[in-house]
Amino acid sequence: MPQLKLSIQRATKRETPSRSQFLRWVKAALNVDTEVTIRIVSANEGRALNAAYRGKDYATNVLTFPLAEEPYLIGDIILCAPVVEKEAREQGKDLMAHYAHMTVHGILHLHGYDHETEAQAELMEVLEVQILAKLGYANPYLIT
Repeated sequence: MPQLKLSIQRATKRETPSRSQFLRWVKAALNVDTEVTIRIVSANEGRALNAAYRGKDYATNVLTFPLAEEPYLIGDIILCAPVVEKEAREQGKDLMAHYAHMTVHGILHLHGYDHETEAQAELMEVLEVQILAKLGYANPYLIT
């Protein structure tokens, strides 16, 4: 099993997953030894980061910043709490299930997966669904 060094930074007072939840989700998506920081942020910080690094003037659910690639991953994952909450509410999902999905999504980005083309998106979605199923979560792409 890959080794994991996980740091969590909470820059919001909103309800966020516990350290043990993040550990479980991250480990389920790892293929290699990894050092990752997960930072949960406000809409203002999420918007500022998205603008600075992607040129997009809005807060997004997850941003991933890979710093080193395989065979040893190092990177940061930014989760924007108000966006994750809004999406979960609008899609009728459990908040922690949506956090699990966004965390797995971020880890897959650290592994080099992307969704810039339809083929890449399909592969990434299949992996997310498989990992989340192992964790006991429903397919996040089936919105009821």
